[in-house]
Amino acid sequence: MAPDDLANAAWRKSSRSSGNGGACVEVGIAPSAAGVRDTKLGEESPTLAFTRSQWGSFLDAIKSDRLDD
Repeated sequence: MAPDDLANAAWRKSSRSSGNGGACVEVGIAPSAAGVRDTKLGEESPTLAFTRSQWGSFLDAIKSDRLDD
């Protein structure tokens, strides 16, 4: 995946993140990639990057409880 894949991503804060300066994450979605970063660090945060296919598989696993013990 090229570093530019998330350059124009639409980032949004997780609805599960607390608003009191606690653990907060953002998810960025772009045509060819998805990323996760720490909101406290903003654009300077290291980013975990995934292909859109990998991200979709991850979300499907969460929704179907396949990641539980």
